[in-house]
Amino acid sequence: MMARTKRDRRSYSAGEWGRNRVRVFADPKTGLYQIEWRENGRRLTRSLKHRDWARAKRQADEAAAGLVVHEPKGKAEPEPLTLEGLFEIYGEEVTPAKAYTSRMHDRAATAMFLDFLGRNRRPETLSRRDWDRFIRARRAGRIGPSGQPVSDQTIGGDLTFLMAVLNWAARSRDEHGRLFLDRNPLKGLRKPVEKNPVRVVVTDEEYRALLEVSRKVGWRFHVALLLAHETGHRIGAIRHLRWADIDLDRETIRWRSEHEKTGYEHRTPLSAKALAVLRQAWKRSPRIVDAPVLPSVKHPLKPVSPSQPRVWWCRAEQLAGMERKHRRGWHSLRRKFASDLMDQPLKVLCELGGWRNAKTVLACYQRPDEGQLRTALEARRGARD
Repeated sequence: MMARTKRDRRSYSAGEWGRNRVRVFADPKTGLYQIEWRENGRRLTRSLKHRDWARAKRQADEAAAGLVVHEPKGKAEPEPLTLEGLFEIYGEEVTPAKAYTSRMHDRAATAMFLDFLGRNRRPETLSRRDWDRFIRARRAGRIGPSGQPVSDQTIGGDLTFLMAVLNWAARSRDEHGRLFLDRNPLKGLRKPVEKNPVRVVVTDEEYRALLEVSRKVGWRFHVALLLAHETGHRIGAIRHLRWADIDLDRETIRWRSEHEKTGYEHRTPLSAKALAVLRQAWKRSPRIVDAPVLPSVKHPLKPVSPSQPRVWWCRAEQLAGMERKHRRGWHSLRRKFASDLMDQPLKVLCELGGWRNAKTVLACYQRPDEGQLRTALEARRGARD
């Protein structure tokens, strides 16, 4: 049986855009490096027939130097920028700095927009008609990786990415100091908004049921579940926690900016339950300060994979005998945290949960239950009496 080739996502570009641009990347099937360039408006690719990354980059530099055209007037006419070229530059220079899930969304959205709008389409020709056509097609499920109709919230996320690319192009310049785009041609268009968005909040009963079976799923899930409930933070930030971020003596936890969606680095106190579960986890750890709190089974010095928490959650629901509920997951615990602390000042809640905008908490996270509503009415009746 043939061994599987490890997928290499690295990419390196040399030369000037529109003049002598050369790119090397790994073939996803063979792992052999490929070299790509343009000639007379056509994209050409050939295999370098090796897997040496340093050698591939050196060959790209040499190829770019050999493709330089010395014009009599001393200046080459740049190749017109296409959507494919713009997305490629954005993918090389901006996407790698994003979080894992955002990188995955960027790649999927790039492929979808290029198939729908056309790879050779000029970005400045985009208009309201393209915007509306995309929304209609995405709602109907005619485009997209799933081939199924999607919600306005999903469509809004796709269009947010498109706007980010166009806004970046309107502020960024090429090697000659020219803006990629004079302006964003879609600026001012409104994204579709869910009239009644589904934002599920985990109930106390559901949380207790999950907690009861959490150790059967595994000690890592037990730790992650308690931390998500007690800190109100995203599972992505919890997954990346390292022991260097935990101060058991001062009973605090540091949330690093690179793992926070808002980029907000902050430190929060630990509850008694969170502190207890972390002390238990520390006994299982290799006692290395930079080791992850939730280590991978195969690679103890690396955090669990991004997909693992979802697997844990589904397994826990099965063990607890809970019926599957659409959009109930890790983020539902974040909404529970915000709702449980509804009687606290918003400034305090935002600091504890890592929110930078109180408006977001009010609009998307806090959900009063029936008991809170009845208590409010009783308090009003008592005040009037």
